[in-house]
Amino acid sequence: MINGIMVFAGKKLIRLAALLASVSIITFALVAMSPIDPVQSYIGADVMRVGAEQRQEIAAYWGLDRPFPERFIKWTSALLQGDMGTSMIYREPVTHVIAERFMHSALLMAFAWLLSGVIGFIAGVAAAMRKDSWLDRLIKSYCYTLASTPSFWIGLLLMMIFAVWLGWLPVGMGVPAGVLAENVTWADRLRHMVMPVLTLSVVGIAPIALHTRQKLIDVMDSDFILFAKARGERGLGLLLRHGLRNIALPAITLQFASFGELFGGAVLAEQVFSYPGLGQATVEAGLRGDVPLLMGLVLCSTLFVFTGNALADYFYRMVDPRLRYRKEERA
Repeated sequence: MINGIMVFAGKKLIRLAALLASVSIITFALVAMSPIDPVQSYIGADVMRVGAEQRQEIAAYWGLDRPFPERFIKWTSALLQGDMGTSMIYREPVTHVIAERFMHSALLMAFAWLLSGVIGFIAGVAAAMRKDSWLDRLIKSYCYTLASTPSFWIGLLLMMIFAVWLGWLPVGMGVPAGVLAENVTWADRLRHMVMPVLTLSVVGIAPIALHTRQKLIDVMDSDFILFAKARGERGLGLLLRHGLRNIALPAITLQFASFGELFGGAVLAEQVFSYPGLGQATVEAGLRGDVPLLMGLVLCSTLFVFTGNALADYFYRMVDPRLRYRKEERA
């Protein structure tokens, strides 16, 4: 068992290293070819006061006057030593910027991930068990509508209803405006997190519910379910013993594979609500040509998505013994 876990972890680490290397090369090349001028973005509104010599000095200070291969090698060597560089926007080490914003995004995505997974799974099961009923039609209509709705529009709608019309929730930001950091309570943080979490959860429910519904319908129409019904099994017992066990693997796959979509949705939600997370920092870094910060955020998002897929693969092995034994024999 321990040997199997070690082999599994070793293979995943090798794939992760290759993935990070590929993503780094592609992202760095795309940033280098971007029409955005990092020096121009760095100068900002003072463009008329900065001469050509000062622009050259700024470019030399940040290493932007060097050719692409030299800049990439320098950045890679610093990264291998644990240094992600200094953000051009925030004038702080990239690790500090990411660490400061990571907790906000982690809490936001964790709550949204749990809510969308649990509610989507329950809704899918309820729709499948009441196939072609009013409940099934209601859940499908909800899912089809939201599956074609962009998350930023949902965020604007929630903001208009709960913040503008009803005044129950704050319009945006991660903490109350004008309040010192030491005076901000967890209740304040959670209150400001409600609408971004709802935005991500509401959109994320649809694919999970539809996928779970279809898989459970296929299982309930199979021959072994017919045999179980012939033995007298009915209702909740039939669902728990035969239905849920056979849709566990697809549900795990979809839930952990949603890590990538969750991060992408968080980028839009954080922009709509001015939420100080990694998503908002990614947009700012891309629009203002902050290469060190953008590279650090891309690597973090890659690691985030890869972790979700690796966890899904690991739970596959734990849920389905046939898959675990087959992989151990191949190893």
